[in-house]
Amino acid sequence: CDVWTRDFSNGFLIAEIFTAYYPRELKLSSFENGTSLKVKLDNWAQLEKFLARKKFKLPKELIHGTIHCKAGVPEILVQEVYTLLTHREIKSIQDDLVNFTDYSYQMRLPLVPRSTASKLIKDNIRLSELISNPNMLSNELKVEFLLLLQMLQRKLSRKLNPKWFEVKPTVGEITLDHLPKQVSRCKYNSPISRERVAPPVLRNTGTGGNPLKEISVKQAGKCSFESEIYQKQGKVTLESTRLMALKK
Repeated sequence: CDVWTRDFSNGFLIAEIFTAYYPRELKLSSFENGTSLKVKLDNWAQLEKFLARKKFKLPKELIHGTIHCKAGVPEILVQEVYTLLTHREIKSIQDDLVNFTDYSYQMRLPLVPRSTASKLIKDNIRLSELISNPNMLSNELKVEFLLLLQMLQRKLSRKLNPKWFEVKPTVGEITLDHLPKQVSRCKYNSPISRERVAPPVLRNTGTGGNPLKEISVKQAGKCSFESEIYQKQGKVTLESTRLMALKK
């Protein structure tokens, strides 16, 4: 971790800030300015007892991230301490939401120098975390979360820069790109011509001798489904007329 993060990890600087405001309730001589995990945990345990007496609330996640040198966490911790002591809100110096990983930093890098999966786990899970919390289940969940972040990072990179990865569009994407701007109301044209030619004149074999003709109706502008219905109705009418003529 960098110098800024390491200096705040043992809680000694935070203790100096609180002793300046409460010199009678907190003694700086009871804190040790060391770098071992035991020193860090002891210093922060004293600070947490003091904060509980004064009814100050610091998020546990910020304390945990500061102890284990998480990137961007000490800055947020200092802002919270300033708000507790002065009762004033300040503008956050963090542009992105902190998720206690270096995800934002990795996204700002070019593709080549970005961390691999193993390097990402090594950079975001400290040895002090494994020592202070040897629970295998929680550590496995942290690893799975980091792998999920890297997968999302790779997908986002492929989406933003498809030419770098030679990503070819799918069939669906190609189809959507070539759709016509205006689609007609009828999706399919009727396979039968809209203008039906009348068949030859039918001679009546009955006693009347009157010829029967089929009347053709133009259905321009109608869908194929409606035109087929009209054609079927015309055929039924023609057959019924022919039967009536035969009966006469």
